[in-house]
Amino acid sequence: MPLARDTRLAVGLLRKALATRRARRDLRAALDARGPLPEGRFRVAVYFADGAANMYQMRQWYAPLQHLAERWPVVVISRAIRGADALLRDDALPVAYAPTIADVERVLSEQDIRVVFYVNQNTRNFQMFRYGRRWHVFINHGESDKMYMTTNQVTAYDYAFVAGNAARERLSRELWDYDLDRRTFSIGRPQADHYGGEPPFPPDERTVVLYAPTWEGDRPSARYGSVVTHGESLVAALLATGRHRVIYRPHPRSGIVDPAYGAANARIAAALQAANRADPGAGHVHDTGAEMGWQLTAADLAVVDISAMVYDRLAVGKPLLITRPVDPAAVVDEGGYLSACEWLDAAASGDIVGHAERVLDDPASGERLAHWVRHYFGDTTPGSATVRFEAAVAELMARWDTWHAREESRHDTPPSD
Repeated sequence: MPLARDTRLAVGLLRKALATRRARRDLRAALDARGPLPEGRFRVAVYFADGAANMYQMRQWYAPLQHLAERWPVVVISRAIRGADALLRDDALPVAYAPTIADVERVLSEQDIRVVFYVNQNTRNFQMFRYGRRWHVFINHGESDKMYMTTNQVTAYDYAFVAGNAARERLSRELWDYDLDRRTFSIGRPQADHYGGEPPFPPDERTVVLYAPTWEGDRPSARYGSVVTHGESLVAALLATGRHRVIYRPHPRSGIVDPAYGAANARIAAALQAANRADPGAGHVHDTGAEMGWQLTAADLAVVDISAMVYDRLAVGKPLLITRPVDPAAVVDEGGYLSACEWLDAAASGDIVGHAERVLDDPASGERLAHWVRHYFGDTTPGSATVRFEAAVAELMARWDTWHAREESRHDTPPSD
């Protein structure tokens, strides 16, 4: 038995090594075909040290960063082979592949980077912090009430861009001696200004329900995923009515830690496929695409786990239900929206139709939702978050000019006798 296990491990390691070698070769070929980036062009960088599995964190920022780049050109500094390969394939932003510290220093010497954005808390971010004379800014990959949002790691950055008052209250409650007014900028959800794409079904009388669960998490305190506990029963109930259309968008990391989540995910996908075969007009969608936007706006109701998806949906201002975690170790911050949200317990997931009708038809529920939308995102008028995001960048550029001028003045001042 140990010999068989060791053999499987060795085979797996060999396959991984071969795949990495192929990825490195393909990446080099793509970079050679593209040619070198123009020197001195970029003012803003996004530092991304992750691989392909976390590309969702980058992709949601593509549209706001593309708009920002019309004024201040943006480059992504990518540290991982598979992450760089995915970024180049997406072709949304210029990519500087920098696997070593020497490569990072080369990029910084060739470009006039004044602001560096970070979309996550990868431990390799620390390697970039060593370079001063530029602002290091945490922009995150979503707004939520997860414990992740209040980690003391936020204090390592010069600045943080947050969604609104809820985030500010969260940070002021958890971080000691943190100058919230100077070091944070409230920008809303600029991604919501760029939600696009067309649904792959024509509108009809069906009630559209988006079910977008998160993954199982890598520790008990973050076990928010509902695929195993809620997902199969709620999807089965919706498919059975003939009056609902399901958009199922699982987290890309589903099953990466717990195979049971991967198996439940596969069964839900199979159930949707079978329902579409039985009724070709049903238009149920198993959505694994990179584009995010139409799913949030097309759905009459969203059913989501505790994750950034809660707040992506809040930014749209339309009804939602939140699955209550079954694991008692899962940390739930009920001081914000989760204190007044519409919960869906695992035991009640089979009665999703009744809960959906209640939430969609209840005026009081709509009023509560509108209050929390304002609290988390401020003004959600289309375009307003983009204005705030770019105004925050403009302020940091002005602060960069101020500090740069002070440094130049020190260097130009002759020493006193």
